[in-house]
Amino acid sequence: MTTAGHLRVSDAERQAAATRIGAAWAEGRLDDAEYDRRLAQAFAAVTFADLDQLFTDLPGPHPVPPPQYGPPAPAYRPMPWGPPPQVWRRPGAVGQVRSTGLQLLLFVVTFGIWGYLYLFQTHDEMKRHTGNGIGGVVALLVAIVFWMASPFLLSHEVGQLHERAGRRKPVSALTGLWFFPGALLLVGPFIWFALTNRALNDHWRSVGAG
Repeated sequence: MTTAGHLRVSDAERQAAATRIGAAWAEGRLDDAEYDRRLAQAFAAVTFADLDQLFTDLPGPHPVPPPQYGPPAPAYRPMPWGPPPQVWRRPGAVGQVRSTGLQLLLFVVTFGIWGYLYLFQTHDEMKRHTGNGIGGVVALLVAIVFWMASPFLLSHEVGQLHERAGRRKPVSALTGLWFFPGALLLVGPFIWFALTNRALNDHWRSVGAG
């Protein structure tokens, strides 16, 4: 006989669980990293047991388990104190792992034009994956109009990917300082690119990219 915890949950029950997690975050019971971790687990949950483990250390009424027979009743309902603090979404498409050496070669043989395509692609992938960030079009416009800001923006957004996943940020906006005054010698930009592209690749691999 199948136990209640082994019954499969619906999308509505996953969303309701995410609402409870958001309420706990708004009350200060969860920090940002723990909130992101539990939210991802809620949307990836398959059974009621997967959802139950997310609330064992949180106060409040626990949902009544679904019946042993027949379809489970909705177990996780929105909390009564207003809407969640932000809009939740499933993680989007995973970005592409790019060889640092190949990207640098393409940048050189195209006399820098490849850099604009790289910035568009990477910012677009991060926007599609998380729903956050400036996106590819804005990143391309910034690179054309005020290119000096591009290294800082890219390193900042890559660092945010790691932070949302509960990891230490390997790069940040300050990593963009490698670009200056090293831009005259090309050593600084190469170091900046190697650090930032490696951090971006590490994140994509952590979420299943090849």
